[in-house]
Amino acid sequence: MAELPSVDWTRREDLRVLFAALGDGNGRYVGGAVRDTLLGLPVKDIDVATPLPPAEVIARLDQAGIRNIPTGIEHGTVTALLVGGPVEITTLRHDVSTDGRRATVAFATDWREDAARRDFTINALYADPVTLAISDWFGGLDDLAARRVRFIGDARQRIREDHLRILRYFRFQARFGSEPADAEAEEACAELASTLKGLSRERIGMEMMNLLGLPQPAPTIARMAELGVLSQILPEAQPDTLADLVVQEQTQGVAPDPLRRLAALLPPDRSLAEHIASRFRLSSAQKKRLALAAARSDEPGDARALAYRLGPSEVLDRLLIAGQSIAPLANWDVPAFPLKGGEIVARGIDAGPQVARTLRALEDRWIAEGFPPRERVLAMLDEVAPHPLQNRP
Repeated sequence: MAELPSVDWTRREDLRVLFAALGDGNGRYVGGAVRDTLLGLPVKDIDVATPLPPAEVIARLDQAGIRNIPTGIEHGTVTALLVGGPVEITTLRHDVSTDGRRATVAFATDWREDAARRDFTINALYADPVTLAISDWFGGLDDLAARRVRFIGDARQRIREDHLRILRYFRFQARFGSEPADAEAEEACAELASTLKGLSRERIGMEMMNLLGLPQPAPTIARMAELGVLSQILPEAQPDTLADLVVQEQTQGVAPDPLRRLAALLPPDRSLAEHIASRFRLSSAQKKRLALAAARSDEPGDARALAYRLGPSEVLDRLLIAGQSIAPLANWDVPAFPLKGGEIVARGIDAGPQVARTLRALEDRWIAEGFPPRERVLAMLDEVAPHPLQNRP
């Protein structure tokens, strides 16, 4: 039987205490932690499956003095707050009914039954916390070795249970999959793509951002377009621009950014970008940045001047999307305008609109001249409002 490699996280003392509290045989690692460890990838989240009902899990954790929160008690999930980080403990389940958006579940005691309701074979791998022996009922180990993302059982049935699995399939394909992709999975996703319209825009937005944040999402996005999936969730998308942006990020050594990549997918239309940000339930800050990045042009103009007015992140987005060098912004901090309105008033200009206009005009000249030092700004000020005879402060 295959075993999970003994790595740092599997040797954590707080996890040993957790499984001792649950009792012998009452807990196994499941999902991403098992999958990623087998791939030699860092593990972010640890999930545990158990045949114990949630109330019993809480009682045993309380008895062991382990703090816990009933984070999803209706679906059987209790979060144990351990020294090394939170661990979600979920009771084994089977689906009673599904409508593509939510499921009604019943608790179970059969490990294979719990595995059968999961989405992909590579996510249905369980590991014993003591022996590290892996339980694999659906060929997940072979699929993992082949870098193959495959639905458990009938792909269409899995998607009908939860329509979001279409997007999850493409995200996992972008992260783990090889070519050629699983033909049955792609056919099912294409056939049922229209079901995505029944999902909340927020859930779709989250999955899209997770996909776009991966190192190389462009081929997968292009495939989604070919299969008619992308048009269901983002009909405005222009996939070719994304591929060009990814090349620029890699060439210029810039980390992937899902918001920038979403902007690259869109036509250069600020109002459209704002509409999509609202559709995907992005934050106000994300909405603003997306709109500024999407309102790009082939000639972004003076990079530092734009960075001063719009912000360095926004201009970095524009330069990369336009295929231009980001060198002007390297190791450059946006300066502060070295003049205050009070200094203009001291020159005899009455406080009010005239001061504001003078300040803006001087700031514009300062930007146009490449942000010279204060001495030059004071010389500009002398030209419009000569200094009185007393010494400058």
